[in-house]
Amino acid sequence: MFINAINLYIKMSTSINKVILVGNLGTDVKSYRFSDGNIVVNFPVATSESYLNKETGEKVDVTDWHNITVRNKLAELCEKFLKKGSKVYIEGKLKTRKFDDNGITKHITEVIADNILFLSNLLGKQADNDDIVQHDF
Repeated sequence: MFINAINLYIKMSTSINKVILVGNLGTDVKSYRFSDGNIVVNFPVATSESYLNKETGEKVDVTDWHNITVRNKLAELCEKFLKKGSKVYIEGKLKTRKFDDNGITKHITEVIADNILFLSNLLGKQADNDDIVQHDF
């Protein structure tokens, strides 16, 4: 039944843009506050995979870095609870934007997060029952 629902959804929509990541922050959160009261935060998240090199038999670790952007209320919570090394579960969508860097057009792909689970707070000893660990806006 679940597969049928997915098939129906795919037939009805033209495309799906969904990202799910579990990883660790590579830096502290960078915050940007605007005169209209809005806030945006950015931070990199590392995800890692490993595989066995068939030639050498050695385990090889590969890390990918993902640029995360969060807005408004969820951004405020990220600013409050996250720091370098925090483990997070993130749901969002991919967005590619372009910008001008001294006359050179550059592109950046980022994850626009709409749901974040603060796993360090959930799993760590520092969390208590009053900590907010999941936020879906």
